[in-house]
Amino acid sequence: MTDDIGRFISERLAHQTRQPALFERAFTHSSLGHDSYERLEFLGDRVLGLSIAAALFERYPDEPEGKLSRRYNHLVARETCAEVGRELGIPPLIRLGKQAREDGASQSDNVVGDVVEAVIGALFLDAGFDAASRFVADAWKAYLDGQGRAPQHPKSALQELAAARGCKNPDYEVTARTGAHHSPRFAVRVRIPGLGEASAEGSSKQEAETAAATALLSQLQ
Repeated sequence: MTDDIGRFISERLAHQTRQPALFERAFTHSSLGHDSYERLEFLGDRVLGLSIAAALFERYPDEPEGKLSRRYNHLVARETCAEVGRELGIPPLIRLGKQAREDGASQSDNVVGDVVEAVIGALFLDAGFDAASRFVADAWKAYLDGQGRAPQHPKSALQELAAARGCKNPDYEVTARTGAHHSPRFAVRVRIPGLGEASAEGSSKQEAETAAATALLSQLQ
């Protein structure tokens, strides 16, 4: 295991690993052509989801499922995972192939967020659910504490606004897709006939749609 990843595990995770190869894999992008983080990311995504769901269930005992779902979706979103990863200092540790490195993959929300989930998966396999869940509770504490009212997703808010004004539902269209496979960029236009339209970009179709909805909401509110 490399020294920098070893320090990350001991200092940022406060953990003494028994399986260092797991964490090496958690930081390895598929562009290197061998064992990558993808399977660990799949596992970590589920561990993160259960940890966040349990935390919200305990914190908000009187909230209905709909509000809990809105909180949950915000906390496990790729953008939030990437923000957590940057706060933890993950981008410089990501092991990338030459082309992916030159394309700036270490700064991609998709890649950084995936590595965060892979680290959670590695911690789960190495030390169990309780250790992984404690890490999530600590790393997401500011986001959990910072939630006041349950956030409403911009796409839902835009749909409600359209209905309130007697218009059809917003229509989303991908107008362009650029960038490498591991670091794509999507351009999306959203239209509400009779109200207006807006365009935005993102590192995923969902992110671009959300940004476009946010832009159109700012025009109409």
